[in-house]
Order: sequence, then structure tokens, then C-alpha cells
Amino acid sequence: MSERPSLLRSAGSISLATALSRVLGLVREQVQSYYFGAGFVTDAFLAAFRIPNLLRDLFAEGALSSAFVPTFTAIKEREGQEAAWRLANRLFTLLAVILSVVTLGIFLFAPWIMRVYAAGFTPAKLELAVTMTRILAPFLLAVAVAAVAMGILNTYGRFFVPALAPAVLNVAAILGVVVLSPIFFRCGWPTGLSLAVGAMVGGALQFGVQIPSLRTLGFRFRVDWAPRDPGLVRIAWLMLPATIGQAATQINFLVDTWLASRYGNGPITWLSLAFRLIQLPIGLFGVAIGMANLARVSRDAASGDHAGLRANLSAALRAVALLALPATAGLVALREPIIQVIFEHGRFDHASTRNTAAALLCYALGLYAYAVTKIQVPTFYALGDTRVPVLASTLAVVSKLAANGTFVFALPMLGVNPFLGLALSTSVAAWTNFGILAWGLRKRAGSIAGHGVLRATFSMVLVSVVTGLCCGGTHAALAHLAPGGGVAGEIARLAVAVGVGIATTVGGALALRVPEAHAFVAVLSRLRRRGTR
Repeated sequence: MSERPSLLRSAGSISLATALSRVLGLVREQVQSYYFGAGFVTDAFLAAFRIPNLLRDLFAEGALSSAFVPTFTAIKEREGQEAAWRLANRLFTLLAVILSVVTLGIFLFAPWIMRVYAAGFTPAKLELAVTMTRILAPFLLAVAVAAVAMGILNTYGRFFVPALAPAVLNVAAILGVVVLSPIFFRCGWPTGLSLAVGAMVGGALQFGVQIPSLRTLGFRFRVDWAPRDPGLVRIAWLMLPATIGQAATQINFLVDTWLASRYGNGPITWLSLAFRLIQLPIGLFGVAIGMANLARVSRDAASGDHAGLRANLSAALRAVALLALPATAGLVALREPIIQVIFEHGRFDHASTRNTAAALLCYALGLYAYAVTKIQVPTFYALGDTRVPVLASTLAVVSKLAANGTFVFALPMLGVNPFLGLALSTSVAAWTNFGILAWGLRKRAGSIAGHGVLRATFSMVLVSVVTGLCCGGTHAALAHLAPGGGVAGEIARLAVAVGVGIATTVGGALALRVPEAHAFVAVLSRLRRRGTR
């Protein structure tokens, strides 16, 4: 039992920081929607930001971290801290050189990239997207070095500050719109450029806020060009297929943006906002538990303790079932009032709310699979196995493309907006990825039967159905009994519905004896006792 609360405490630290970041991300989207609505400017920005954001997701939550942490951990354990610092410096130097060249290439070839990537844009919209792409080009280098810093700090058990770093990006993006938009307007510049400038500044600050913690550990950066270093070679070999293995979601987004650009103003923004809401539970539970678990399974793999690895993996999977499944049910039940409260202000109208809510429902069908994948893939990399993630990702992309072709053409015959097929097919791809990775882990790490994963998952499916019904029913009853009150009234109704959902989830999980439920309550009790001291 000692390992389980420790895992949840580590994940809880990440979740707290991630929660702040994701909430600020929603505020950022809210501010952007208020100022620019859902259409010309936001579609152009999201298309421009998708390219560096692809690298952001792969680096910050995927391939680089998953390849670097096990390698750094193994070198630190076997050769000592100085050797580990030397590897970090060489990786920083290599990334600075390679990604500076990539940044220059994106800047120079931005017009051609956007003509292919956003082929459905009007000339004016395309021109704005190209300018934004050039402003955001250095974002790649910023997030790469931030990811290395995050990996170092996580290896030393420092989770909070790295997980908090993305919050800085969101704050900078918010200030960019609020502060720079009026200035750009007075100067006669496109006000939408404030979105790109704010995001770029925030990307640089993501690395900056981690520097004090690195210095506290004793790390000092120095240029060290040694591209043939064995540690770098190992990271590269792990990272190359790992990038492919993690790329399914991002490739899907690239395809979605290309197709959605052909449906006029709005679909790119509706899909992005819906997935932003899906990313909240994924970040809080899937990414947080996955990051905390990666350090554990890396140690297990380095010492050859496969029994310990299976135990840690099982605890992580039970924890995701406990947290992600009820969150999915609540998000589905309350999707429209949530979107209405967050985004339906300024230029964001009710039609946009309905379209975003419909996309959210389609994405939510794959939420659990997304969350579990954040645990499965890093476990493979800790084991030094990249073949199965590559296979899973490749087949997920194939299933996505096949589903796109089916849904985009079939849905209009049923009177449904075809852009929703892009969200549905993304969920199909998520489940394809999940299924193949689950099969591969059984082959690679052994069976986790006897660890209670299936029982906990099925128990939480039952609890989640009840949670969704209680959330939706409570909100509907309050809307009927106490309507009105504007935004404050809707927030109050949502708060009560969410509170009922949390109580239902905790009570149901305890009643069905889900192991992580008791550990979760114990962690909350400790936090409450500390708060009252």
C-alpha cells in the first residue's frame, strides 16, 4: 500500500499545477473568443500554432521526455551525477543547433507550408496565417529546451514547477491579447497578431521559470558539442520511433485542420475549443499519472524489476480509471452549459456553443483511451521498446483516415455537419492506439492479471454512468426550479451539479472497493489536515 499513495502524491503535485495551467488555458481561449469570436482570426491563429504545437506535444508530453528520462536516469544511477549533467548539456547544445535550423526553415517556407496545410483558406486568411507562423517559428526551440529541463527535474522528484511552466504560456497569451490588441490597432497592425506574439513570449518563459530549480540542483549550462555521445545516440534512437509512436493525435489534427479549412469560418475553432476541454482531464489525470509513473517504471526497468514495473503500471491504470471515466461522464452530461459559461461572450454566439458542444461529445468518446495512452507509451520507452508504439500509431493513423472518409461523407446524408466526422474519427483512432498498446504491454511486460485493473475499470464504468445521470439530472432540475441569474446563476447550477457528481463518484468508488479510491481519500484527508494546522 505504501507505493500507491506515493504515486498519487506525485501525480497530485503534477495535477495541481496542470489544473492551474489548463484552467488558464480555458481563460486564454475565453479571452480569444471574446475578442475575436470563432472564425477568421482564430482559425488563422490555430492553423499557424498547430505546427509548433505539434512539436510542443511531442516534446513536452511525449517523445523527448520519454526517451530522455530513462536514459538520464540510467546514466545518473550507473555513472554518477556529473555524467548525467554532461549528457544534459550535450542535449541542450544539440537541440539549440538543430532546432535553430528548423526554425529558419519554417520562417522561410511558411507561405508554401500554409498553402498546403490550410488549402481552403481565403487569400487574406492565408496571409494572416503565414505572418503568425513566422512569429511562432522559434517556439519549437523554446519548448524543446523546456522539455529537457522538465525531464531533469522530474528525475529528481521535482514535478510541480515543470508542470506549472505551461501556465506561464497561457498568462503570456492572455496578456498578449488584452495588452497588445489595442496597441496594434492604434498602430494600424492586424490585432490578431497579438495572439502569436503572446504565445511566442509564453513559450520562451516556459523554460525560463525552470532555470532557478535547475540551478538549485547544481546544474550549470555550458556549450558542449558532442553529437556522437552514446547517451545522445540512445536518446535519438528511442526518440525517432517514439516520435512516430506519439504522433497519431497530432497527425490527426493536421488532417483535421486541412479538411476543416474547407468548411468556412468556424470549424477549426470549434474543434480546437472542444479538444481544449477534453485536454483538461487528459492533462490532470492521464499526463500527470503518466509522468509520475514514468520515473518509477524507468527505475524498475533499469534494475530489471519486472514485478515492480507491473505493480506500478497497474496502480497507474487503476488511478486513471478512477479519475478519467467519471470526468468523461460529467463532461458529456454538462457539455453545453460548460461551453456556454466559458465561451459564449462577446463575438462567440450560441450557434458556436452548440457546434463546439457537439464536437466535444464526439471527442469525449475517446477520452479514456487518450488518458491511458499517456501511461502506456512511456512504459514502452522505459522498457526500451519502440516497435509496438510505432505499430499502434501507424494503425491509428490508418484507422483515422478510413474513418474520416466514412464519416465526412456519411454524416451529411444524415443531416449532420460533416466537421463532426473529424472529431468522431479521432476517437476511433484513440481506441485503435489504446487496443494495440494494451496487447503489446501484455506481451512485453507480462500479464497484470491479479492486480485488480479490470475489476476497478468496470466498477468505475458503472459509477461513471450513475455520475453522468446525476450531473445532468441535477443541472436540469436546477434550471427548471431556479432559472435565470445570468452567468452567475449558471455557474452556481454547474457548481452544484459538479459537486453532486464528485460525491457520487467518491461514494460509488468506495462502495465498490476500488483500491485507489481509499488512497485518494487518504491523500485528500492529509491535505485537509495540513490546511487546518
